[in-house]
Amino acid sequence: FKGQLESLVKKEINKNVNATVAWEDLSLSLFSSFPDAALTINDFSVINKAPFAGDTLASGKELRLEMGIPQLFKGGNGLKIDALALNNAFINIKVDSLGNANYDIAKADNSPKTAKNPSAESTTTSATTDASEGFQFAVQHYEVNNSRVNYLDESTNTFLRLKELNHEGNGDFSAVTSTLETQTNALVSFDFDGTNYLNNNKVQLDADIAMNLDKMRFTFKDNKALVNQLPLVFEGFVQVNENNNEMDLTFKTPSSDFKNFLAVIPEEYAKNLDGVNTSGDFQVNGRINGIVDDDNIPMLDIKIASNNASFKYPDLPKTVDNINIDAQLKNETGKLEDTYLNLGNLTFSIDQDKFAAKGRIERLTTNPLVNMALNGKLNLANLEKAYPLELDQDLNGMLTVNMTTTFDMASVEKEQYQNIKSQGTASLRDFKYTSLELPNTFTISETDLKFKTSTISLEKLNAKTGNTDISATGTLENLIPFMVSDKDLKGRFNVKSNTVDLADFSVAETETAKNKSTKNAPKEEKTVENTPKTGEEAIKIPSFLDAVLDFAIGTVIYDNIKLTNVKGSIVIADETATLKNVTSDIFGGNIGLAGDVSTKGEIPQFDMKIDLSKIDIDQSFAGLNLLKGLAPIAKALHGSLNTDFQLKGNLNNDLTPVLNSLTGNAFAQLLTAKVDPKQMPLLNELDSKLDFIDLNDINLDNLKTTLSFNDGKIDVKPFDFNVKGINVKVSGSHNFDNTMNYTLGLDVPGKMLGSQLGSQLASLSNADLDSYKVEIPVSLTGNFSSPNVSVNTQGAIANLTQQIVASQKAKLQAKGENKIKDALGNLLGGDKKDGNTTTPQTKKDSSQTEVKNAVKNVLGGLFNKKKKDTTGNNN
Repeated sequence: FKGQLESLVKKEINKNVNATVAWEDLSLSLFSSFPDAALTINDFSVINKAPFAGDTLASGKELRLEMGIPQLFKGGNGLKIDALALNNAFINIKVDSLGNANYDIAKADNSPKTAKNPSAESTTTSATTDASEGFQFAVQHYEVNNSRVNYLDESTNTFLRLKELNHEGNGDFSAVTSTLETQTNALVSFDFDGTNYLNNNKVQLDADIAMNLDKMRFTFKDNKALVNQLPLVFEGFVQVNENNNEMDLTFKTPSSDFKNFLAVIPEEYAKNLDGVNTSGDFQVNGRINGIVDDDNIPMLDIKIASNNASFKYPDLPKTVDNINIDAQLKNETGKLEDTYLNLGNLTFSIDQDKFAAKGRIERLTTNPLVNMALNGKLNLANLEKAYPLELDQDLNGMLTVNMTTTFDMASVEKEQYQNIKSQGTASLRDFKYTSLELPNTFTISETDLKFKTSTISLEKLNAKTGNTDISATGTLENLIPFMVSDKDLKGRFNVKSNTVDLADFSVAETETAKNKSTKNAPKEEKTVENTPKTGEEAIKIPSFLDAVLDFAIGTVIYDNIKLTNVKGSIVIADETATLKNVTSDIFGGNIGLAGDVSTKGEIPQFDMKIDLSKIDIDQSFAGLNLLKGLAPIAKALHGSLNTDFQLKGNLNNDLTPVLNSLTGNAFAQLLTAKVDPKQMPLLNELDSKLDFIDLNDINLDNLKTTLSFNDGKIDVKPFDFNVKGINVKVSGSHNFDNTMNYTLGLDVPGKMLGSQLGSQLASLSNADLDSYKVEIPVSLTGNFSSPNVSVNTQGAIANLTQQIVASQKAKLQAKGENKIKDALGNLLGGDKKDGNTTTPQTKKDSSQTEVKNAVKNVLGGLFNKKKKDTTGNNN
């Protein structure tokens, strides 16, 4: 019969279902459910078509249908199903925002219409014929085992999840009236409009339901439920109508033991209630009645009451007593938005500390409006000693509060703090806060808050962490949102401190999860305090702060640098600190800071303007790695300087710059500077190769230069300085790894090179060598610790020689021309003599004789006169 049954199943599916149905195997057993036969469909799935194309409506390990064995012999007369079981299934029900349901997969009935006035006989015959062609459900027993159900209604923003669902029922669905006996247990989660009301809460229900299938009315008879560990008995009915449902249900606790209150709390928080001693009473009494449709919900009236109760866990030292509860959940209109919670009174005591609250929360399902009054004094550490809490942050400190507050959650979410009204005071003493973002405990010795309408004043705050002490006053914009909805703490604070050590805000990090691509992926695990540090310490800007800090601090310790008399403002938001008008004394001078530092990303970054005024070169070089990288030669300088930087780049975990990542520019002015060549191998090597100068005589006072840097390279704008009459031009670049490529041009007077000229030339020009200058090029390569110094003296000597030769030649030519003119004058006109004076020629040098001979030769040539010399040559 297996093939026949499989064909029948496929026929029924194709006839009735508008979805893709598949299974791995279909089997028939005559023995597992004897005397019934069992038809089992294994590893099945139901996949939606449009408008939910591709979605899984249902899947499961096994669907089993049971029928009497004689049914197999009916052939085409249909099969009557007596029982069914669904095992290890997943049912995924979805309703979209337009009201379309993915379970609406039944095909439309396109059968021919019957006559306008059909006879009763024909109608009965038609129905019998239709039923006989396929399956007939006359179920007496059904069960769902170890299954999951998801129900998502986007139109009402409702999400219901059932896990580990086990449900079974026994009844006669073929009868018009019968009693259905059911047993159910599951883990239930329920979210409505973004609010979670149940989270894996254990629910157990044993219910006998009187069914009238003709009127679709279901009446609850002897029924018992268990929510977490809270027992409830209930009765009433549910009426299923064509356009709506009606219900009227009442429920209450079967006993008044206060242990029922603890049972309301999810078991993972309440823990094991075995051995808990309680006194007093606790009662839940409620009614749910009205119509359920697209516009209405049932009216609610659920009362919770307790009087003079107490409880004590066996393993905890403290008792919670004087417990009084008067609460009521109500909806009097049947409109969802009118649901409210009234807290008439809530009091409890631990030791001598008493705490009380009362108020009202309206519009629970839309925009909750909170109106609460709090009064009391409480040692927070006692909460964990009286109740088995499991918190990331240990509660501690003495809280005293006397205040009222009114706010709506929409204003909290939209940060409309003007709508949050509070009056009263609150104080906290001896509070210790530990966080993964802080390496040491943050201790608040005292803090006082004053609430007035929408303003919260921080009247006093004295705190300490590590070496850091803080005293603050200010205003808070959103303390309530910070406390109730995990919002950032916003405000403006005036902070004073004797010492701030930035190491107190570093934390050792250890990565435990490599996949951080999704929002909810596990975060880095960080170890603090006495936990072994397996990672590098990182200074982190607290993520929960959104505040402005105006500060005056005696000493700030940053790495190995101490800043004193520190003043300014910091704007902190989104793990970024923006410095404004920050000034400090440092290195014997002053520093000004403005810009941003961010630790939000995986790699901290900064964009900063730094002004340094009259700082001591020795101190700054020892303290600033940045200065060592920008100007390594400063190691050999003593004095003071002004400098400013405009730079950005990456930071190490201790917020020191990653030098090779820097981009920007710098300006430096040496105010006074004395050079010690022995402190720098480069200068020492240069001094040894330039024997005509002494680098100890360098004058760098008021020297100015500009640098630009990118990708680890520092370009220096050309500048000049003087070494006792020698002007030196400098240009080139170096890297933060200290490799360099510089050129020096020394404008040297000729007299300093006279000893290196040829003896005849030196003698010729000795009288006026001071009038000559020549540039000696010097190439500096390698690195500052092991430099390569190349001095091109020979080129300079050659250049100087050319200058002297050219100059002397010009002088000789000038002399020669003058003497030729004199000779020509004598030849053409003779010596002129007046009546009284005669100029005797007393001396003739060899050059004059040569000139005369030259003139004679020239004149002889002019007049075509030739003369034979004694050698026979023509002159």
